[in-house]
Parts: sequence; structure tokens; C-alpha cells
Amino acid sequence: MLNYIFAILIISSLISGIISGNIGSVSEAVLTESVSAIDLGIYMLGAMCVWGGVMRVAEKSGITDILSKFFSPFLKFVFKGIDTKGKAFSAICMNITANLLGLGNAATPFGIEAMKELEKEDNCKETASINMIIFAVINTASFTIIPTTVAALRLKNGSENPLEILPAVIITSAITLIVSVTFARIFDFKRRKKN
Repeated sequence: MLNYIFAILIISSLISGIISGNIGSVSEAVLTESVSAIDLGIYMLGAMCVWGGVMRVAEKSGITDILSKFFSPFLKFVFKGIDTKGKAFSAICMNITANLLGLGNAATPFGIEAMKELEKEDNCKETASINMIIFAVINTASFTIIPTTVAALRLKNGSENPLEILPAVIITSAITLIVSVTFARIFDFKRRKKN
């Protein structure tokens, strides 16, 4: 699907450039922005490697266990019947921690691991369990305290105060998370009521 969207964007840009007589600007943008994209990718890769490494050190050093205990009351309430000493719970904690720090890319491997472990723990092969759905919702709506990736992008593009967006990020991500989890629970309740 994304391939079609990108193809449409490229074709419409070319047509727009031809119609407006700015095809030279379009050609120039293709060349210069592709270099900028590689430059940005390398810039972001450094930040992702550092924070990804920090997350792995936290996992190996036992900080994950401390975080698991800290998140345990909240996650027990959200994820019904989850084993708080299991691998799924540990991966969920690391995923949430990475998302709290605004490290969506570092959170992805933990998210995949958590889904695999939840599939085993909930013993569901054909359809997703409610715990898997809730986790997907939490991971997508991810509550963020420090938007590291966005701050790095803002700094790269000349922002004098890259973290000035912090209050807006915290408020919107908290509201999104609460609303998303609430709706997921309501739909699950309605589904169980029908069955």
C-alpha cells in the first residue's frame, strides 16, 4: 500500500512541476533532498545506537527487573492475567520505558519480542488476545515524557530550544493513551458480552 502512496506522490510532484513550469526545481529537490535524507539518517542512527545500547545495558544489568517492579501495579491492572515474572512482561516494560524516553525505534525490538511472548503466554495462534491488542494500542499511542527523537530532529533543524514542545507532548500522549486503552477495553467488554 505504501508503495502506491509513494508512487502517487512522486507522479503528482512531477505533473505539478511540469504544469507550473518548475520542473527544474523538482529535479534539483530530488538531488539535494536525497543527500539530506542520507545525512539525516546517519545523524539519527547515532542517537538510536546510543539509546538502543543503553536499553540493552539496562536489560542485562537488571534495571529491567527494577522497572518491572515499578510498572507492575499498573500493568497488572491493564494486562489481565499476565505473568509478571514472564518474558512478555519484561519486554513490555522495556518497550514502555523506551517509549517514555521517546525512543520509538529502540522500542520496536522489545515490542516484537513482547508480542511473540504474549502469543505463547495467552496461547493464541489464529487471532490476537486482548492483552496483545492492549499492548499494540499502548505501543502505538505511546506515552512520552522525553521526546528524544523529535528533540534530535528539532535540534538538527536549528531549533534553539528543542524541548519546548515537552508540555504539549506529555498532555497529548497521556490523553491519547487513556482514550485508546479505554476504547479497547469497552470493545472487549462488548465482545465478551455478545459471546
